[in-house]
Amino acid sequence: MQWKALAVALFAQTAAAQQMIRFGCSQLVIERLDPLVNPGALESPHLHQIVGGNSFNASMDPAGHDLVADSTCTSCTFSEDFSNYWTAVLFFRARNGTYKRVPQFPNVGLRAVGGVTVYYIPPYDGKTKVTAFKPGFRMLVGDAALRKADGMQRQLCHRCYGAENYEGGGGSGGAPCTGSDTQSLPPVMCNGGIRTTITFPTCWDGKNLDSPDHTSHVAYPSSGTFESVGTCPETHPVRLPQLMYEVMWDTTPFNDKELWPEDGSQPFVWSTGDSSGYSQHGDYVFGWKGDSLQRALDARCNNAVCKELKVQSSEDAMMCTKPQTAVEDVDGWLEGIPGQPMID
Repeated sequence: MQWKALAVALFAQTAAAQQMIRFGCSQLVIERLDPLVNPGALESPHLHQIVGGNSFNASMDPAGHDLVADSTCTSCTFSEDFSNYWTAVLFFRARNGTYKRVPQFPNVGLRAVGGVTVYYIPPYDGKTKVTAFKPGFRMLVGDAALRKADGMQRQLCHRCYGAENYEGGGGSGGAPCTGSDTQSLPPVMCNGGIRTTITFPTCWDGKNLDSPDHTSHVAYPSSGTFESVGTCPETHPVRLPQLMYEVMWDTTPFNDKELWPEDGSQPFVWSTGDSSGYSQHGDYVFGWKGDSLQRALDARCNNAVCKELKVQSSEDAMMCTKPQTAVEDVDGWLEGIPGQPMID
């Protein structure tokens, strides 16, 4: 199915598909670094998958780190995007207590090695303008310590795919975080894998590029939603594009009842040590070259087709990788999840 038709299904547009910048970013590295929450630490508490510019490192001090100047490549489709995007990693826990990192598959219409599908979405009315993020801007959404639904931020969810929509085609279930999507990890075997969606706040205070908790400088609309072009609060009056990640997890190799817990409970665990799913979160550090993102948003570019932006081949994007800083095994069957205490 063409992406325009898929967008119609996803976002229930009756006249034309909602225009949005949508592109893939292949895996840059999988490791325990988190320059937002644990700046300078060579081993953060939990494992992340990171995509984007290859200047990613443990500190990324905003006073001196220039993602555009310091990067020599990016794992993203648009060669002017040296931003870094990162998420937690999903593991399968076998009956014998060992763990295996869940592989990933490309989102519909994209070619990538693992990684993240990134969206920058302008307002749905087709005319309201948004302000692109500024150099030095960073934020996170979600809470790695959360283990219950209370306190979970908006539009963080999991989708359980049936075999017929494994490739992201027809019947994909409507807009993200609607229908049967769950905040928790799906409680049943998903014949087509699991998609996770991470959506960031869309209002900015217009002053601070970051905040101590990496969240207070951004907010959600005070009335309505981004999709309904809701009003931003007076404290955060600047309307941002909606930044959204999708991650496709291929859980199908583990779809064997003999591998699942005897009580039938779901066996997947986030790299935070969380089997509930409520700890899902995402981090972002802006790194687009010049005014490229603002120009693309103003032009309402659609998907990865945009005359305002330079595009590199999927092969070049997939070649942009970097070695782990603190080397540890993240593949094969592991006795425990890196950085997490042993679970009985």
